[in-house]
Amino acid sequence: WDMYARGTIVGLTRGSTKAHIARAVLECIAYQTADLVRVMNADAPCPLTELRVDGGASVSDILMQIQADLLRLPVDRPAQVETTAFGAAALAGLAVGVWNGFDELAALRRSQCVFRPQREEEACLADLARWHRAVERSRSWIENNV
Repeated sequence: WDMYARGTIVGLTRGSTKAHIARAVLECIAYQTADLVRVMNADAPCPLTELRVDGGASVSDILMQIQADLLRLPVDRPAQVETTAFGAAALAGLAVGVWNGFDELAALRRSQCVFRPQREEEACLADLARWHRAVERSRSWIENNV
């Protein structure tokens, strides 16, 4: 949370393409989430045993597999990934009696795909360490002249 950090792209070579940059964006999302889950697990009385995902980014099979590999957890993507709109509609339906309670609403959730770790943990940890090195290089990019 360094307000003086700036976005960087590191590790480019003459062979880097748009596809490499797109992949790096997906990896960045997964690495940030892995860091967040690590901190959450350190503070929680019990660690996560599964990650349930939703939203636009969750439709990326590549991102979901990277996430499962990094977290060493199943990543469960629902059939209905736009859960914000569904949640608003579900709460409205609950308010007018369409459903009898939260248990009935929870039963509506269906998994579309569950991603399980596939890559070796050591390889994932090495990739995460390289990403941390890159993030460190972006920190304090702007001088605080105040």
